[in-house]
Amino acid sequence: MKKALFVVSALALLTACNQETKDAPKPAPASVQATLVPETPPTDQWVGKWIGVEGLYLTIAKDDSIGRGHYLLTMQYGLDADDAGTFKGEANEDGIAFNRPDGPQLLRAGDGADTGLKWLADKKDCLIVVSGEGYCRQ
Repeated sequence: MKKALFVVSALALLTACNQETKDAPKPAPASVQATLVPETPPTDQWVGKWIGVEGLYLTIAKDDSIGRGHYLLTMQYGLDADDAGTFKGEANEDGIAFNRPDGPQLLRAGDGADTGLKWLADKKDCLIVVSGEGYCRQ
């Protein structure tokens, strides 16, 4: 009996000594979004209604279903009824990038003079798509 107990004890010791120490599992790398998009992107300040000329408008809402830095842009961007819609946008270092039927666009901050529209020239807080298409806070 003593021999059996000794053999079992020796095997247990050998087994314990033979196991390699395992490093604690490394945490999963942070998601791309968490590393590239700040906790509160500067473009979050753009959420709300913006007014253009001749009935044009832009409304920006966060698209939290996708994650921070993602937006829904609802806009009337031209005088024709077809020049309207809601588009998904994503923050980048220059503004909010989005696609609409006339191609990829970038919404960026500026002032009234940057819009290229004399009716908005005196405004200070504006968003511009291209010269001749801008929206300002009232």
